[in-house]
Amino acid sequence: MESVASAVQRLAELAATPHISRLSTAFAAAGHELALVGGPVRDAFIGRPLSDLDFTTDATPDEILAIVAPIADAHWDIGRAFGTIGARFSGDTVEITTYRTDAYDGETRKPVVEFGDSLEADLVRRDFTVNSMALRLPEQVLVDPSGGLDDLIARKLTTPGAPEDSFGDDPLRMLRAARFTSQLGFEIAAPTRAAMSALADRISIVSVERIADELSKLLKTDDPVPGIRILVESGLAELVLPEIPALKLEIDEHAHHKDVYEHSLTVLTQAIDLEKSRHPGEAPDLILRLAALMHDVGKPATRRIEAGGVVTFHHHDVVGAKQAARRLRALRFDKETITSVARLIELHLRFFGYSEGAWTDSAVRRYVRDAGPLLPRLHILTRADVTTRNVRKADQLAFAYDNLEERIAAIAEAEGIAAVRPDLDGDRIQAVLGIRPGREVGEAYRFLLDLRLDEGPLGEELATERLLEWWSGRSANPA
Repeated sequence: MESVASAVQRLAELAATPHISRLSTAFAAAGHELALVGGPVRDAFIGRPLSDLDFTTDATPDEILAIVAPIADAHWDIGRAFGTIGARFSGDTVEITTYRTDAYDGETRKPVVEFGDSLEADLVRRDFTVNSMALRLPEQVLVDPSGGLDDLIARKLTTPGAPEDSFGDDPLRMLRAARFTSQLGFEIAAPTRAAMSALADRISIVSVERIADELSKLLKTDDPVPGIRILVESGLAELVLPEIPALKLEIDEHAHHKDVYEHSLTVLTQAIDLEKSRHPGEAPDLILRLAALMHDVGKPATRRIEAGGVVTFHHHDVVGAKQAARRLRALRFDKETITSVARLIELHLRFFGYSEGAWTDSAVRRYVRDAGPLLPRLHILTRADVTTRNVRKADQLAFAYDNLEERIAAIAEAEGIAAVRPDLDGDRIQAVLGIRPGREVGEAYRFLLDLRLDEGPLGEELATERLLEWWSGRSANPA
């Protein structure tokens, strides 16, 4: 938490930047109010970067455009129906919104937009008190009608009014509360948490796209686990991502097994730590984080108690991949994300056979081939999946994976297995066999690919010879 004096200084420096100073002066000259609002004001007090600059004003959208157009590098009115005008100044994008007093119809979360005439009234309609502060410009006066600064100091998340009213109006705010626990490290006030549990089923009126967006933002935080716990404990996860609370399998005294829910949260945390160490400075990897969180979602459906009380989850990798794909499709994630997450889950157990016995070079090539461009993520997911408290076992698995990565690097350097292809391409296969494009070319290609994986590079001459032998045998013994 920054000191108040330090936060005020940061805001003063921001207000003094040439384009914001020019903007606030232009609004004042036109006889209109302007205030920096929400996230940037909050973040000044907790030491976060000041980005996503949002302003609010008593000017109408038409009046905003008239003020902004002559001084901005670019402007747009795509949010005009909601009172928002966007503009760009010296590479910085800002949004300026007319004071609002939203009303909700109770059937959807889409507000009926009504423009307001007061900054204070605009602020108290916002989601949480810590986001309901503003800095009046150009005079630089802090406006805090709901006690947001006190809640910032207490690191507490609560709504400006009754949480039942806030969440009843806009249920998406419940997911935002979970996200802010992870993003800001705040605790949700007890009445606010109680309202989340009581109104969890209201989330059904929110579009799946908005839900997916909030889940993605949560997973992209530095530590998503507190937010995920809030979703599970409140009952929201049961409605938006039910595969996660389902991981809380009953553990009976005769069939002890690892707590799959806690294990999955640990894997997510370890995957994020590895992601940061292996790819420092890069944007959060949503695909990896989804795969880490969901890698064991197939366990509830495959759980069996065998003779002697041993618990098994046979084929939970394959079952889980299908379940994850189904959930992500329902949430309308993009095709690449769905396919990649499902594939990582399907492959996440493959390595554990390596630790039980030496793989041939052929097996290593197939591991690389099957992972394809997901290999760096698979490395991280597989390592993160080791959560045993048995130090000796953990060290053995780590050493085994070190060895596998070293072998992959060595074979890749010698053979270029990062993009494994047969020694002959489709055109050459057709020329050698004298056939036209069709199913037989695909069969021949797969034969040569298996040959390449089993034996390494053969060269065009030997590959041609082996292809002709295969074709002769195939022709003599047609299926």
